[in-house]
Amino acid sequence: MSEGSKGLTYAQAGVDIDAGNLMVEKIKPLVRSTRRPGADGEIGGFGGLFDLKAAGFSDPILVAANDGVGTKLKIAIDAGKHDTIGVDLVAMCVNDIVVQGAEPLLFLDYFATGKLDPNQGADIVSGIAEGCRQAGCALIGGETAEMPGMYHGNDYDLAGFAVGAAERGQLLPTDDVVEGDVLLGLASSGVHSNGYSLVRRIVEKSGVKWADRAPFADGPTLAEALLEPTRIYVKSLLKAIRETHGIKALAHITGGGFPENIPRVLPKEFSAELDLSAIEVPRVFSWLAETGGVAPEEMMRTFNCGVGMIAVVAAGQAAQVAAVLQEAGETVTPIGRIVPRRDTGVIYRGSLAL
Repeated sequence: MSEGSKGLTYAQAGVDIDAGNLMVEKIKPLVRSTRRPGADGEIGGFGGLFDLKAAGFSDPILVAANDGVGTKLKIAIDAGKHDTIGVDLVAMCVNDIVVQGAEPLLFLDYFATGKLDPNQGADIVSGIAEGCRQAGCALIGGETAEMPGMYHGNDYDLAGFAVGAAERGQLLPTDDVVEGDVLLGLASSGVHSNGYSLVRRIVEKSGVKWADRAPFADGPTLAEALLEPTRIYVKSLLKAIRETHGIKALAHITGGGFPENIPRVLPKEFSAELDLSAIEVPRVFSWLAETGGVAPEEMMRTFNCGVGMIAVVAAGQAAQVAAVLQEAGETVTPIGRIVPRRDTGVIYRGSLAL
């Protein structure tokens, strides 16, 4: 067959296997950096392995979660900054696992793009590996899908999958939540990974460009400030759970904010009473509310408003739990208490300092 009459190749159809292989070589050291007891930190097999006994479990219950990053990805793509979005991906999954009282053990990612750029892909995985290290879980595998025609150019999407474990009988929430239990709020690092469709609409309305200085922060560009990674609470919460035995329930404040997430972990006969004036609201939320004309009620059902995690704690152990969390690096504030059920699962006192 002559040179000119050769058939089509996969690369000509838009899928570059060589680029995929190059990316795998680039990320192998990143994957190895996440090894932990139970996982060897190697990739390349048809499936990832994890040894629960080597991780120290005797009678475990497995807990699984999956999530994405939403349209925060669009800011990363538009700004050309891809090295932290993977932290968000891990955070959204492992924070959901630790609220069950479980230790995240392993993580897998799905990365789909229209045209694979090995350097961009390696940047993304570097963030995933960083998130896994922060959470103490192993990155044991993943899928990179180059799909021309499905995504435009270098646009991409991410999904994450995490599995954790807790010994039988140690899952949260417990069944002994009572009136008077204290609500401790753990500070967020910023917007985290929810509400970004509204964020992007407000930014568009404001006229501020991604490369401009953030109006609500000293130093970073708007894109850098809004791409601040989601805080991972795993190690601090596991420490508090194991050392105090005072935590009865945990609520990860994601999409739906306070009114949607707190009632998910409470018995039906109780409500959470929040003192909004006790919450220190980061400047980014004040800017979003003012610039977008967003009402406080809408802010609280869209964003975390400065509180990324809420712990329901026995009143007599609240000080001890807070001290352990603070020692582990968290900013902790008492923000409310458990009360008998009212008309709604969350009752507000005071107002947010927006």
